[in-house]
Amino acid sequence: MIKFFKNICTDEDGAVTVDWVVLTAAVVGLAVAAYTSIETGATGLTDATSTYIGEQAPGTTTP
Repeated sequence: MIKFFKNICTDEDGAVTVDWVVLTAAVVGLAVAAYTSIETGATGLTDATSTYIGEQAPGTTTP
């Protein structure tokens, strides 16, 4: 029984799985952060463009 517990303590097969889970979670977290940043910038640009277009003289077009 003692040998069984020693084998469990020295077994490193599960450590690789834990590493992959942590790395995958980090990549997903960075992707969410990047998406949020891009979405915020795009929303601001869209709002600014909408405001600019709305301030132009209505009914006129430029060739």
